[in-house]
Amino acid sequence: MKRTQFCSFINKKWRMPVLGISIFSLLLIFSLSLLHSRSSLSDSDQASIVSRRSIPTALGLPKLPRFAYLISGTRGEVPQIKRLFQAVYHPRNYYVLHIDLDASDDERLELAKFVKSTMAVRRFRNAVVVGKADLITHKGPTAITATLHAAAILLKQSGENQWDWFINLNAWDYPLINQDDLLHIFSYLPRDLNFLDHTSELGWKEHQRARPIIIDPGLYHSKKSGVFWAKEKRSLPASFKLFTGSEWVVLTKSFIDFCIWGFDNLPRTLLMYYANFLSSSEGYFHTAVCNHKNYQNTTVNHDLHFVKWDNQRQQPINLTLEHYDEMVSSGAPFAHRFSMNDPLLEKIDRVLLGRLDGRFVPGRWCIGNTVLGKDLCELFGSPDAIKPSANYKRLEKLLFNLLDPENFRSKQVGDGGPLLQGSNDDLFNVLQYVGNVARRTFYSEEWGDAM
Repeated sequence: MKRTQFCSFINKKWRMPVLGISIFSLLLIFSLSLLHSRSSLSDSDQASIVSRRSIPTALGLPKLPRFAYLISGTRGEVPQIKRLFQAVYHPRNYYVLHIDLDASDDERLELAKFVKSTMAVRRFRNAVVVGKADLITHKGPTAITATLHAAAILLKQSGENQWDWFINLNAWDYPLINQDDLLHIFSYLPRDLNFLDHTSELGWKEHQRARPIIIDPGLYHSKKSGVFWAKEKRSLPASFKLFTGSEWVVLTKSFIDFCIWGFDNLPRTLLMYYANFLSSSEGYFHTAVCNHKNYQNTTVNHDLHFVKWDNQRQQPINLTLEHYDEMVSSGAPFAHRFSMNDPLLEKIDRVLLGRLDGRFVPGRWCIGNTVLGKDLCELFGSPDAIKPSANYKRLEKLLFNLLDPENFRSKQVGDGGPLLQGSNDDLFNVLQYVGNVARRTFYSEEWGDAM
């Protein structure tokens, strides 16, 4: 009897602890299995998330644009290209990565493997590495042919999801705002604005660029070398007016179509002319856009880059931490030029982009979690979901200045007529709504919720 009572007492004593341990174990197993299932979703599962989180288009906010990026480099620049790609990636955009023929096959293969190993790229199929690379001669016209080659790939790659602006970057460039901010601001702009620094006042470039005749051996050799100089000089052209500027451009799809397909002969004529022009990448697009009536009033005289120049050597200097405040206050979305792994890049990642080493800049399309150090962008939702940050205000301020009616008209190439879509005054007025809408959506979870 006493033994029975003792056993009963023992059972009662341990019943609650055993029950508690059992419940805790079940909860732990369930949570671990849920975490594993979230981190190992198949492409079809990811697609269903995209579908469920797709954002309606008719709920008050403008349609988001798409950008088409060319990221180019040469031998030894693969690490910089990888970092730049991660800094500007967004599933809405398209990307062509090109390292020229001077780079080794191993470098090209390394870059291709890196891109293909990215889960988001495998899902959205929006990035390619050029396999048959072009040879690019410094300051030669092969830089233009390689750019047109990449633009043609981007036109073909996009399919039905047409992009709106073409942006060329190289391994020495880096963004100063994230893609959510850039997409947000550009969603309010007319899709026919071309951003490029340009002028018809050639100055010293007339005698050092326009009149000399050069030959680029990269057009017919497979090994990189310098350009050849002819003894003769040539006069300035009479059938079109020369324009010059910087090599960085943000060009509309319509204008890129014009340069590739050439519905009149101007793009082909200029391509032949610039085949013997030193630093043709600083003049081809500028002369083409400013000499055609359909495009000469679509130009905004800014390349959207922050650059510090060594005026004596006529080349950009490497940016350092001492340039940080000036660079940020410029409002430009991109900057040039950075040394590899410079502390300034680390500060941009940390303060402006929120990027961790070796990872994408997180946007609202990233819906993963950081448990156990996981990458937030390993799991992704709708590419239409964006969340503007406070950094958009810098670009907003720059565009207010560039599109101010008086400032904008004074820098037009043509007769001052209106743009293809609306008047010049409308361009400035539409920017007045950007800040209000961004501030309204800034505190929401994403544009989908705000709408």
